[in-house]
Amino acid sequence: MRVDAAKRVARAWVQHEASGLPGFQGAYFAGSVNWLPDDADLPPTSDLDVMVVIDGPDAVAGRRKLVQDGVLLEISTLPLDLLRSPEQVLGDYALAGGFRVPSVMSDPTGHLTMLQVEVSRRFAEPVWVRRRCEHAIEKDIQYLDGLRVPRPFHELVIGWAFGTSLSTLVPLIAALRNPTVRRRYVAVRELLAERGRPDLYERLLALLGCATIERAQVERHLASLTDLYDASVPVMTTPQPFSADISRLSRHVAIDGSRELIQQGLHREAVFWLVVTYGRCMTVLDADAPELLPELDPGYRALLADLGLVDRDDFLASAEQTRALLPEVRAVAEEIISRGDALIPSPDSYRGRGGTE
Repeated sequence: MRVDAAKRVARAWVQHEASGLPGFQGAYFAGSVNWLPDDADLPPTSDLDVMVVIDGPDAVAGRRKLVQDGVLLEISTLPLDLLRSPEQVLGDYALAGGFRVPSVMSDPTGHLTMLQVEVSRRFAEPVWVRRRCEHAIEKDIQYLDGLRVPRPFHELVIGWAFGTSLSTLVPLIAALRNPTVRRRYVAVRELLAERGRPDLYERLLALLGCATIERAQVERHLASLTDLYDASVPVMTTPQPFSADISRLSRHVAIDGSRELIQQGLHREAVFWLVVTYGRCMTVLDADAPELLPELDPGYRALLADLGLVDRDDFLASAEQTRALLPEVRAVAEEIISRGDALIPSPDSYRGRGGTE
């Protein structure tokens, strides 16, 4: 389906289903759809992100997926308190991209439209680009520091994966590119190749432990993950922050999306989301079907062993290596910003790039 047709479906859903919610303040498109031209096809391994803004004492962030007229929508609720001012959004690497281009689909008060106009106008100002880069680095350090706190093993793995991979977003933010989630390694690979820094990219992959991993290894791990995923979906009853990503509706994103990367020769780039999804599925089993763990845990441990992660000390040592590389990542980002040649890309410039979820 074309992007413009998918957007029409999302607008209709907002009008009929979301606009009557208590405290409804509007809705806007977020995520990678804002980096795609309207006449492009929405990738089959992606969803369409819809942010529903709510105000009031009960407004909390939440996320779920649903299929509407053939489109997989990811519906997130966002408290208005996170969107009070343009400056608040401009300094947030995760929020600013949602207002970089006209994205508002419902705006009963006019606040979101004002926000979008101001964020778009100032998005490329170096002071705000630097602020967003620092925000990503701060978030990275929070993840890395969190690994020192005792926690269940599966949570440790997920925290390590995000803490290790967040460093990839800093150059993307500096270059005004999409700080995407699942395909972040694909996106930064292309950017650093353009900037003549493939060496830095290899070091980022090395931090994840997959710089030298073979395609056959990744294919085996995906096969094991597929069994785990299919076992996790029907038993999940305990609400999890990532529940929307472990479901029948999301299978094509987590499983087919990873297979697509491998088939494209990007097996190393697929590893990040394999680790995240593996950790999430194991968390589900630990909570809701521990009797399945003995059968499915060996595949999980095999993936981690291939990445050089056998015990908690390995995760802590890896975190220190990531922390040690952050000054160079920051320096590369500053070089990109200072050169001033990272013009705001039009949606058309993202045809064929790794800019989708």
